[in-house]
Amino acid sequence: MNLGHGKRARFRAMWRRMRDRILVVGATGMLGAPVARRLLADGWRVRGLVRDPPRARALLGDAIEWVAGDVTQPATLDAAFDGCALLHLNLRGGNTVESYQRVEVEGAAHCIAAARRHRLRRITYLSGSGRGGAALQRHFPVRVKAAVEAALQGSGLEWTSFRATHFMESLPQFVRDGRAAVLGRQPHRLHYVAAADYARMVSRSLELDGAARAALYVHGPEALTMHEALSRYLAAREPGLRAGTLPLPLGRVLAALTGNRDLAFACELFAAFAAIGEDGDPAPANALLGAPATTLDQWLAEVPR
Repeated sequence: MNLGHGKRARFRAMWRRMRDRILVVGATGMLGAPVARRLLADGWRVRGLVRDPPRARALLGDAIEWVAGDVTQPATLDAAFDGCALLHLNLRGGNTVESYQRVEVEGAAHCIAAARRHRLRRITYLSGSGRGGAALQRHFPVRVKAAVEAALQGSGLEWTSFRATHFMESLPQFVRDGRAAVLGRQPHRLHYVAAADYARMVSRSLELDGAARAALYVHGPEALTMHEALSRYLAAREPGLRAGTLPLPLGRVLAALTGNRDLAFACELFAAFAAIGEDGDPAPANALLGAPATTLDQWLAEVPR
């Protein structure tokens, strides 16, 4: 009897994948691309909403159906949403606080409205695992993630919010112009997660009713400070470099003197990281979807440079 139940569950999952098309917004991004690839590998029908379909096709191939659109331009969205049953949102808003707000909060609102018009069943969203609360609302990542989650909860659709911690894939971004540094004092220990583990959890969640209307914390298997994680990354990938620290006040001065908007934005982002830290209990997500198992050393050994 148990065997029969298991076969029926597998058949239902296979039928859902064959029947339902999932739209991935941000499918060419650092964290969107692993999700799109995993969905394809698991048998889902995948459509990608991108501004530049030829570039996306060159990056990820023809197995994904590419449709042109821009989340900040709601009139461009209906063609991509038509015929889809599911939506995965992986949004990142550029190098200013204002663009971050415009793309992630307003862009998500446009996508949620389109999802409602086209009667999509569920939305999955990449959120964050940092501590919330009124005292931290002054930090823009907290405001942004909270605003999108509130919009999802009020949408009337099924939703799953993945409150993920920091990703191993972010570590190469700490290296610039032959130097490697953490911005500011970052005292928190973070359970770095591999994007492949997160992508597996997203794909699995789409088959499970228990993942609907759930905020799931995603933490990797080991806790490291940013400096510890960067040092381990450098030892494996950039052995001639040492991990330094750029104080945030100095970073802000350098950004102002040089007009470096990327550095100015990074200083604000890392000031938020220092205040927010990491929060949440990953046990429910691990029990439902399987715990992320990739350690940083495994990721360094297995992921191409």
